Amino acid sequence: MNRKRWGSLLGKGLLLASLVVLPACNSTKGESTDIVIIGGGGAGMTAAIEAHNQGAKVILIEKMPMLGGNTVRAEGGLNAAGTPYQAAAGIKDSPELHFEDTMKGGKNLNNPELVRTLTNGAAASVEWLKENGAELSEVGRAGGASVNRIHRPAGGEAAGNFIVVALKKKLEEYKIDVRLRTTADEIVKNKDGVVTGVKVTDKDGKQYTISANSVILAAGGFGANMDMIKGYQPKLEGFSTTNHPGATGDGTTMAEKIGAKLVDMKEIQIHPTTIPNQGVLITEGVRGDGAILVNSEGKRFTNELLTRDVVSRNILAQSGKVAYLIFNDELRANLKATEVYFGMDLVKEAATPEELAAQIGVDGKALADTLNTYNGFVASGKDTEFERPDLELSFEKGKYYAIQVTPGIHHTMGGVAINTQAQVLDTKDQVIAGLYAAGEVTGGVHGANRLGGNALADITTFGRIAADEAVKALKK
Repeated sequence: MNRKRWGSLLGKGLLLASLVVLPACNSTKGESTDIVIIGGGGAGMTAAIEAHNQGAKVILIEKMPMLGGNTVRAEGGLNAAGTPYQAAAGIKDSPELHFEDTMKGGKNLNNPELVRTLTNGAAASVEWLKENGAELSEVGRAGGASVNRIHRPAGGEAAGNFIVVALKKKLEEYKIDVRLRTTADEIVKNKDGVVTGVKVTDKDGKQYTISANSVILAAGGFGANMDMIKGYQPKLEGFSTTNHPGATGDGTTMAEKIGAKLVDMKEIQIHPTTIPNQGVLITEGVRGDGAILVNSEGKRFTNELLTRDVVSRNILAQSGKVAYLIFNDELRANLKATEVYFGMDLVKEAATPEELAAQIGVDGKALADTLNTYNGFVASGKDTEFERPDLELSFEKGKYYAIQVTPGIHHTMGGVAINTQAQVLDTKDQVIAGLYAAGEVTGGVHGANRLGGNALADITTFGRIAADEAVKALKK
């Protein structure tokens, strides 16, 4: 298998995720269930498992031939405050500080009530994932965070695929009805405006309706739909995307057609570290664990731990609109996720800074001086050039590594409006009865800019809430 292809991006972990085969469902065309879930990414899988555990009959439909969505490609981890893992590491944090960081990162465009729900519920989401086979026991730092808060698997394995593999196993264990290559065509409402099910098309092209007490929309964002991207942000035309091919905004469009309110649709995030012209994402954990960014002159130009929008803007201001992530063996040993990049031949390596500079075409003395200066900052505990707050890694020892990066389309912050119960709202801010939503298909949680680590917190927290509220409605 050609490991340079996106299908092998996450190495053996992704292969495991994609090869898990769920039981086939021989259904009667035109049927009913308690809850139907549109979308089999992290939010949809979370909702399915939670609803099942509360006694509901669930059908989960996914248009792609495999589960996972963009969650498979999430590498950094999950932001949560006040967890036992933080306490064990001596990290002082709180949901309030997480709230403040999230609002600041989103330029206060976020819906504060949704952010409160996110930050108050994230620690429980970490525990929920542990109970479901995905323990995130290691804590690091992502851009925009005041303290170490991003939770990931031990050894720094890519968190998203780790979670997807675990949740797939639960879906299989519980024999939850999962239908792949099944497309949601229309959300159905009755004459009273209550959502009563979904019209779908299966892999054989047959159309039927699944009637349900509730529908949970977890169809993801529109980061792979370049027409929608250009429609809302023309300046992003020509950018590559880190999104999986199914992230085309179908759920957003379906919800809008039945009167759902859309919010923040122009807020589209570019991730600062993607591979030029490939859309391959380099996890924020590389910077969080100590890597620095240098330009084509071999010089630092930014605090690497600023929010994604700021770091992206600073890279785009450099010659060629590219930069280089620089790290060494110490970081490689501590962050397992980096091994994927080596396997894909994305990394240049050398025994000395000067040799590395020759590999990437920058001035050797300039790069060596940059690393020596940074080593001084690490020794003193103060970055007097760019005020980076977290100085984890010294570059006194090699080997030395570099990855060329540029910003790429990553996350769509806009989507359907929801309240704190994950109920979808109409254009008059009234609840659309029977319809819930969670994950990137929603808007309002992240404001103008999503912090790294908040997506996995979002999908798990609101996925659980959507399931819980749908089950409550069922019991009524």
